[in-house]
Amino acid sequence: MARTVWDSTVGKKTVMAVSGLIMLLYLVVHMIGNLKIFFGAGEFNHYAHWLRTVGEPFMHYEWTLWLVRIVLVAAVVAHATSAYQLSRRDIKARPSKYVHKKPRAGYATRTMRWGGIILGLFIVWHILDLTTGTVHPGFQAGHPYQNVVDTFSTWYGNVIYIVAMLALGLHVRHGFWSAAQTLGVGSRARDRALKTIANALALLLTAGFIAVPVGVMTGLVS
Repeated sequence: MARTVWDSTVGKKTVMAVSGLIMLLYLVVHMIGNLKIFFGAGEFNHYAHWLRTVGEPFMHYEWTLWLVRIVLVAAVVAHATSAYQLSRRDIKARPSKYVHKKPRAGYATRTMRWGGIILGLFIVWHILDLTTGTVHPGFQAGHPYQNVVDTFSTWYGNVIYIVAMLALGLHVRHGFWSAAQTLGVGSRARDRALKTIANALALLLTAGFIAVPVGVMTGLVS
């Protein structure tokens, strides 16, 4: 039954919707955590340490964090795989381009695929930069506040992050509304409310995440 559901277009869209909502929930929590940087190094570093001790003593050190990481990786893989397969299925369904292009799709809709690619590449860079320190000269393990300040003290760190967050905003704006339609929550009566929520979430996440590099650039965080 699971294979039958997965092979269907509706099944793949449902996987995309559920995995997208899981990632959206994580993004909201992650953004709130990031904003702790405005309360100083002690507060931010304490929060980063707390993430590794959540659930103790029942859970061992970092077990909860790794459980969250596993769920997120599974959500990202499921989301990307279903998106790719749906895209390929859509192309096969209409192998020749339309004679007349219909301008009914908004900017966010037209850029969903490229936005997904940008975000995928950003996730890899973000992990290598602030988690493993592989591409971060001067990375200091156990000093997340200083590592964040170092990253956003470079022009390329700011450009990469801000571009990715703008792509995230567009992705959330369309994706939230699309997920609601897929899961049967959307209706003509709720359409305006759902689009308002989608716009608010997109704006909140974009502004919340971009506030950190802006804070470093302006000297508010140093």
